Amino acid sequence: MPDPRVSKLARVLVHYSLGLRPGQQLVLSSSPLADELTAAVYAEAIRTGAHVLVQNTVPGLEEAFFKYASEAQLDYVSPVRKLVTDTFDASLYIEALSNTRALSGIEPDRLARSRRAGAGLSKTFMERAARGELRWCITAYPTAAMAQEADMGLIDYADFVYDAGFLNEVDPVTMWEKEGARQRELIAWLAGKDHVTLKGPGIDLTLSIKGRRFVEADGKFNFPDGEIFTGPVEDSANGWVRFRYPAIYEGQEVTDIELHFENGRAVNERASKGGALLTSLLDADAGARYLGEWGIGTNYNIRRFTKNMLFDEKMGGTIHLALGASYPETGAKNESGLHWDMLCDMSESEILVHGELFYKNGKPAV
Repeated sequence: MPDPRVSKLARVLVHYSLGLRPGQQLVLSSSPLADELTAAVYAEAIRTGAHVLVQNTVPGLEEAFFKYASEAQLDYVSPVRKLVTDTFDASLYIEALSNTRALSGIEPDRLARSRRAGAGLSKTFMERAARGELRWCITAYPTAAMAQEADMGLIDYADFVYDAGFLNEVDPVTMWEKEGARQRELIAWLAGKDHVTLKGPGIDLTLSIKGRRFVEADGKFNFPDGEIFTGPVEDSANGWVRFRYPAIYEGQEVTDIELHFENGRAVNERASKGGALLTSLLDADAGARYLGEWGIGTNYNIRRFTKNMLFDEKMGGTIHLALGASYPETGAKNESGLHWDMLCDMSESEILVHGELFYKNGKPAV
C-alpha cells in the first residue's frame, strides 16, 4: 500500500516549501529509488501549473565519473547546468541513495578539483536564492542503504524520516509555522549582537556576528528542517573545536576532526580517519579554510545521529559549523566551492552572546 505520508510530503514541498506558482520552472532531481515521491511531487507541481524538468540519475553514475573522468572532464561545467542555475525559479533535490559510500574510494584531490570547477555555479545559486529569485529545497526519501547507514531497519528509518518532518501530524504546515515563530524569537534576541563565546568539553571558540543576520529554517530550504543560521564575520573565529560526530563528504567519513582557528582561518586540522581528504578539501581554494556558516539545531523531533547531515545538523542539542561558502542572505561574504557542515555536540556546553547566557546544555536559555 502507498504510504500516505508520501503524498502529504509532496503537497508540503510544492505548496509550502517551494511555494510554486503557475508558469514557474522547477528542476526536480532524484534517483529511481524515490520514484514514489518523485511522481507525487511531479503530479502536484503540474496541477499547480508549473513547468517541471526531471533529472533522474541512475545509481552508480557519479562513482563512474569520478573514477574515470579526465582532468578536462573534472573541470567541465555543463552549459545545461548553468542554464538551469541561471534561469529556473525553483529546485528540489530528493536524496535517495543506493550506496551511501559510493565515492569512498575516490582520490580526495579529484573531489576537490570538481568542487573548484563548480564554484561559480554555487555562487550564482546562492546569490539568486538570497535575492528571492530562486526557491530551493532538499529532502530525503528513505532507502535501505540510508537506513543501514543510520543503524536502523527500513520501517523504523521511514518512521524517523517522516516524524522529523512532522508528517505524522494532521497539519504539518501548522507545526512548521509554529517552529518558525519560535526561531524568529531567538533571532530577535540575537539581532544587533556581536561577540559570541562557545565553550564546553568539545569547543572553546569565539567569533563575531556583528552586522550579520540569522535566518530561520522552518521547512522552506531543507525538509525536514529546524535550525537558525548565520555567517560569522570572516576574520573573527579564534580558538578550537572538536567534532564528536563524524563528518561525511561525498560518502567518505572523516572522524575525530579537530580544527584550530586564528583570525578566522583554520590554521591546523587533525582527524583520526580521513585526514588526507580533510586537508585536501580545506586547501581546495582560498575560502575553504574560513567559516561560512554557524547554525544551531532546533528540531527536537530528531533524536539520534544518522550520518546524514540533512537530519543531523537540525538535531536539537547541537550546533554545526560549515567551512567554505557562506549564504549571502546572512550578510556573510566568504566565497568557496566548498560548503562542508560539521556537527558539534552541545549537550554539556554553553553559548554566551555579549556576555549573556543564550544557550546551555543543549537548549536555548532565553
